[in-house]
Amino acid sequence: MEKLTIQEMSEIASNIAPIKEDIFTNPGAFQNLFNFGKMLASSLIIPQNYQQKPMDCAIAIDMANRMNVSPMFVMQNLYVVKGKPSWSGQACISMLQNYKEYKKVRPVYFGEKDSENWGCYIKVETADGEVIKGPEVTMKMAKAEGWISNPKWKNMPEQMLGYRAAAFFARLYIPNLLMGCCVEGETEDITPARPKALDPFAKEETTNDTDKQ
Repeated sequence: MEKLTIQEMSEIASNIAPIKEDIFTNPGAFQNLFNFGKMLASSLIIPQNYQQKPMDCAIAIDMANRMNVSPMFVMQNLYVVKGKPSWSGQACISMLQNYKEYKKVRPVYFGEKDSENWGCYIKVETADGEVIKGPEVTMKMAKAEGWISNPKWKNMPEQMLGYRAAAFFARLYIPNLLMGCCVEGETEDITPARPKALDPFAKEETTNDTDKQ
């Protein structure tokens, strides 16, 4: 693919915003989106995991349009972990802080540091003056849920408490903000148990009444 100059990238970025049509029902809009993705994929300015991947770039552009953010924001903060797209913890907090209906957003830490009661929650003040307190996340919860097996909880517990509190707040109060994606650490920590598939050919054990006699 031909590499783009910074000027060409700027021209492309200025034309990305108008792509507001339903790309899945409008072939022209889909082709336009893919062309943008193809051009972005040829640049060395974008993150390496998106380079030479036009379809991934196109998806990032579509998500950016739906979220009303820059495509670069999506590319720099959205990763695939164990086959699932995940936002960085910083991105989740940033999205909360920039949410139009919120005036102030900050993580609040409580309890004695490095103890089981050490925890965090997100405190929000809305534009109307309402104060919202998000779900609390503590180290005791992290241990009980088995999250501690993830090295990040041992190496950077303060950040992980903040990231998990932000993820819980967003999922509870603004679920559409995350676009159905996980937040940093959730894919590794929170894996729903898969129900065991029943074998349709397995024979049920039956008890013969004559055997009991």
